[in-house]
Amino acid sequence: MTTTGEDHIGAGGGPWWWPRWRSALLDISLAAASAAECAADGVQFSRDAGLPVPVGTLFGLITGVTLLLRRKWPVAVVLVSIAITPAQMGFLMGVVGLYTLAASELPRRIIGALAGMSFVGMFIVTYVRAHQGLVRGDLSIAGGFIPFLSVTTALGLTAPPVLLGMYVGARRRLMESLRERAHSLERELMLLAERAEERAEWARNEERRRIAREMHDVVAHRVSLMVVHAAALQAVARKDPEKAVKNAALVGDMGRQALTELREMLGVLRSDEAAPVRPARATALPAEPATAAVALVPVVDDSAEGPCLAALEELVGQSAAAGMVVNLSVEGDTRSYTPQVEQTAYRVVQEALTNVHKHAAGAKTHVRLAHRSEEIAMQVENEPPPEPGPAAAVRLPSGGNGLVGMKERVSALGGVFVSGPTDAGGFRVSAVIPAQAA
Repeated sequence: MTTTGEDHIGAGGGPWWWPRWRSALLDISLAAASAAECAADGVQFSRDAGLPVPVGTLFGLITGVTLLLRRKWPVAVVLVSIAITPAQMGFLMGVVGLYTLAASELPRRIIGALAGMSFVGMFIVTYVRAHQGLVRGDLSIAGGFIPFLSVTTALGLTAPPVLLGMYVGARRRLMESLRERAHSLERELMLLAERAEERAEWARNEERRRIAREMHDVVAHRVSLMVVHAAALQAVARKDPEKAVKNAALVGDMGRQALTELREMLGVLRSDEAAPVRPARATALPAEPATAAVALVPVVDDSAEGPCLAALEELVGQSAAAGMVVNLSVEGDTRSYTPQVEQTAYRVVQEALTNVHKHAAGAKTHVRLAHRSEEIAMQVENEPPPEPGPAAAVRLPSGGNGLVGMKERVSALGGVFVSGPTDAGGFRVSAVIPAQAA
């Protein structure tokens, strides 16, 4: 930045210290006018001082050309104008120099000191010249009017350029601050847009994982039971037709239940497509400034109708009907919770039972549910599987996402999930979820 507060333009700028060519042309024109004025005044100065006229003219030309430096060294230009004030030349240089000085970024005390020096110099010169003219008879004014004339002349040649320069400098600084602020806001908006895009992508991925968990829980459990019943049906079809008929009916019931749950889920997704978007929750994202934008993405309502703890006995009964030896124990006073808590607790037990069907068919299983004051706990533990039988010989496919999905569900509600083998050779799945009363 130059001393006048103007910005440099790197590519395509003006010559030397000028920011642009039009500024250089303006200063050259002002310097030419100042040189012509000083050269003309130098003729009278050389006569008054008893010097040859060419000397006075050359002196005026040299001092007038210094106005070219007003943008680079405004202090020097003002000092030169003050120095030649007794010679009654350089009035244009003084006015332009004071304006440039006041518009610059120099400290106000320097500007005030130089403006005061210019005022005093102009006042003294005007007073002396007016007194000399009054003595010679060139002026026909009262002697008491000379101080007023001197003050008025000095103020007229110093105050307007200083005030105008201060106004232009303040306006230029204001425009520069507004421009910088606009650039910073533009950069901030770009960052916020990038952040919003990241949050939208995060929300979409979270929604995909949530739907994948729901689809896995709905399909895996029902289909696993259907496969187990189908295997048992194949084994007893000829030996016990009545039991085969019963197993076939169970397979049909479970298939219909699976289809019903799938239709409900797809119905929620389709209805959500036409629903207006709402801000996606971003609790899993790092903290952001208050000015951060919120990504708008479609989110499926977690409170939609789904399984609840009241259907837990039916879930355990279905596994028992498939040949699993399973018992359910409930501790504490039964009460209702928010849909998210009840669905999560149900899905944990459902997936744990599904894993028993897949990996430990025929093993005795214990399901425990505990209602506590501030949390709800569930545990599914199976004993080591028995010798492989007809039902245990069925190999069920596993995607390896069941335990991961259960942990994600429980962690999303602020709970704790633990799973792993037991010392007796079985497997245990435990989860504790903060109790959020309905």
